[in-house]
Amino acid sequence: MSVISFLAGFIFTIGLTVSGMINPEKVKGFLDIFGDWDYSLAFVMGGAVVFNFIAFKFLIKKKPVFASSHNLPTKLIVDRDLIIGAILFGIGWGLIGICPGPGIVNLITMETNIFIFVGSMLTGMYLFGLFDKLRK
Repeated sequence: MSVISFLAGFIFTIGLTVSGMINPEKVKGFLDIFGDWDYSLAFVMGGAVVFNFIAFKFLIKKKPVFASSHNLPTKLIVDRDLIIGAILFGIGWGLIGICPGPGIVNLITMETNIFIFVGSMLTGMYLFGLFDKLRK
């Protein structure tokens, strides 16, 4: 199972790299729709949405090869936590130009700001888990 996880991560890394998603300036250019907009990432997103929309319809009917069942979210409502999380994610993505996947891939650059980003992300995940347990 570790080999499959590694291969999936490796393929994801290649996709992020080839598409330019690991380049914060390219991502900021895509998000700057009222300035010098770089629309090329729209093709990446569109391709991913179309592929997954089609593939999901077929794959969900099949039993997973490396698991006993599909692990899909069961929560179907949009609640306060989802909205707050989406807002925080969007703010971070817009300010820095990096989201979690590309942030982890960019660790290889050994740039201080990437380590700060990933460290902040991990701290935020830990604190959310802690506060969520306390809240419940």
